Amino acid sequence: MSNLLYQQKHGLTKLNDAERAEMNALCRGYCDFITKAKIEREAVVESIRLAEEAGFRAYQRGMELNPGDRIYYNNRGKGLMLAVIGTDSIDAGATIVAAHIDAPRLDLKQNPLYESEELCLFKTHYYGGIKKYQWPAIPLELHGVVALKDGNVVTVSVGDKPEDPVFTITDLLPHLGKDQMAKTMAEGVQGEALNVLVGSQPGAEEKEAVKANILQILNETYGIVEEDFLSAELCVVPAFPAREIGFDRSLIGGYGQDDRVCSYPALRALFDLKSPRRTAVCILADKEEIGSEGVSGMKSRQFDTFMEDICVARGGTLRVCFENSICLSADVSAALDPTYPEVSEKRNAARVNYGVALCKYTGSRGKSGASDASAELVAFMRKIFDAEKVTWQMCELGKVDQGGGGTVAMYMAERNIDTIDAGVPVLSMHAPFETVAKFDVYMTYRAAKAVYNS
Repeated sequence: MSNLLYQQKHGLTKLNDAERAEMNALCRGYCDFITKAKIEREAVVESIRLAEEAGFRAYQRGMELNPGDRIYYNNRGKGLMLAVIGTDSIDAGATIVAAHIDAPRLDLKQNPLYESEELCLFKTHYYGGIKKYQWPAIPLELHGVVALKDGNVVTVSVGDKPEDPVFTITDLLPHLGKDQMAKTMAEGVQGEALNVLVGSQPGAEEKEAVKANILQILNETYGIVEEDFLSAELCVVPAFPAREIGFDRSLIGGYGQDDRVCSYPALRALFDLKSPRRTAVCILADKEEIGSEGVSGMKSRQFDTFMEDICVARGGTLRVCFENSICLSADVSAALDPTYPEVSEKRNAARVNYGVALCKYTGSRGKSGASDASAELVAFMRKIFDAEKVTWQMCELGKVDQGGGGTVAMYMAERNIDTIDAGVPVLSMHAPFETVAKFDVYMTYRAAKAVYNS
């Protein structure tokens, strides 16, 4: 009777020595990637560097495309699309893995710099879903760009090098925090209190001397003045490098793993393709954390344009290509946390070290933002994953009445592409320091590779 039961095993018990070595090498590269790529712009730069090392070249419209060609398209420095051209007709469809490279953070407001009580601070507003109380009293970095009126763009990166200063958001001491601690967790730290401390030393000016000194430093370092903040995209992120977690080093901790923990395996799997039958496409999108809006989000027609260019070059039709394509929406799932089991339905929760987590349903049930993969697509994924020895599990984000979250899956499905969510289970999702298992990262890489080769 045991062969009739659906039984799962801890994934690390299945690996041989060669697979463990491959897993550890992949995860070393991944840790380096998320330590360097703290915002989506940096993720694009690092991804292009890796892609060019793997033989990819920038796509130009009208370029001749032949089987085996490896191309990428940089979408305004904030999104990236890559493809390996297959031997089959493009009308046979593409195999697509779509992930996102943005992550919850704090953005500077357009007039951010101010002085109060002889301290200088930045005003911020939060991007994506965060728990505001998690952000005070931790070290922070500043990353982004300042676009000048003369057309030049200045890159800013402070806090990521050992010799750099860092920043922080102050919090109340417990001795004076009685009123604050009586509030709900949602109300204890207000969004307008997420002010980043950037300096305290006065300059020579008599009025707002600390602010004037900070502006002098910024001008000497970057050549900017206060008005230039109006055309800046500057992000405050945790100053945490990726680290191994646990005595056994089986876990990885770091900022921004939702969803770079799926983006990196998707990239590496594409790099490792030789000559696929169907054209393989990797999408690294922006803006997923705020609804996939804008020209660099998954709602943008830039993806359609990229795919149409490939179809034209290969003598195909976009709508035919889409209806014959499949997409793995590579996004994270909430891992079953033994400290908070009450929000999960254990029979259908994703577990750490049980492999890539497939989600048939995403989003809040019965609400917008939900997607629903067909039974036939789930069966197809079961077949190719088992054939390629991918350890996988089925899951839901949490108990049905607890809420839910969206992914890019619904926007791919709206294009008439069969789509399913799959990705790495994460502990402490959207926190400044998230945790994943190396094994699950490795299996997400193998799952992406299986899809590309399908």
